[in-house]
Amino acid sequence: MIKYKLICKDCNFLFDSWFASSKEYEKLKKKKYIDCHHCGSKSIEKTLMSPSVLKSNKESKVEMKDEKYKDIRKKINEYQKFIEKNFEFVGENFAYEARSIHYKNKKKSKGIYGLASKEELSELKEEGIEAEIIPWLKDNSN
Repeated sequence: MIKYKLICKDCNFLFDSWFASSKEYEKLKKKKYIDCHHCGSKSIEKTLMSPSVLKSNKESKVEMKDEKYKDIRKKINEYQKFIEKNFEFVGENFAYEARSIHYKNKKKSKGIYGLASKEELSELKEEGIEAEIIPWLKDNSN
């Protein structure tokens, strides 16, 4: 696949388009199948463009760790630490424990957190029991 930056000679509209190959572009242009998205003109030409350079796998991993990603990860880690400090981990028994608290008015000094399937969470919500899903990141700093 090849991407060309094209320009309409009639209205100067710039747009990008993908082609199977440069030969395919020439074939479609010759048959007048390429037209302007803005005015419909068939007077289309390629413009100057920079080549697309494939990045190594290593470079794409570095890109993922941009500032926004780091900020989001930091915020999620802060939430996790808060939850671990202030709530009781009940593991796989989350749905059972949530029902016990709700129906038996079982008082807990701390809230709970744990693991539950989507189906279990859906059932809890249908029963009027408040529960939320939050992302949980594993500590892979080592």
